Amino acid sequence: MFKEKVNNLVQEVLSEEPSLFLISKEITAGNKIVVVIDGDNGVTLSDCMKVSRHIEHNLDREEEDFSLEVYSSGVSEGLTHIRQYKKNIQRKLEVIIADNKKVEGTLVEADDEKIKLQWKAREPKPIGKGKVTVQKEQEIPYKDIVKAKVMVTF
Repeated sequence: MFKEKVNNLVQEVLSEEPSLFLISKEITAGNKIVVVIDGDNGVTLSDCMKVSRHIEHNLDREEEDFSLEVYSSGVSEGLTHIRQYKKNIQRKLEVIIADNKKVEGTLVEADDEKIKLQWKAREPKPIGKGKVTVQKEQEIPYKDIVKAKVMVTF
């Protein structure tokens, strides 16, 4: 009953803010509620506060004691939803695909079934000595992605 009520409250508040979406929600046996959100345009502190307040103000601590944490998905957590890929177009990604192969490149496209990465590589010249820089690209279906994360460069 408690978990169902929390689920409904999370869905209610996110339906009021269509640019926000749920990454994960966990309710432990000790009624610790952890909600991770992301947004098409990022997540502000105000967004986290709105979600937190909506949940907290609609639960009765007299009925159930609980703790609540609401935070935004961080760069280190990786990409898990199609909407996260779409919002990160033109950013550099590190993607590990099904055969444990790592692909790094700039995300140039993301649709509902796959992503497309582009990168530059140095390859031997077809004729003669030396190397030449070539533009590479690869389409990767979401089903083949084991892990993907945004690479932060300074």
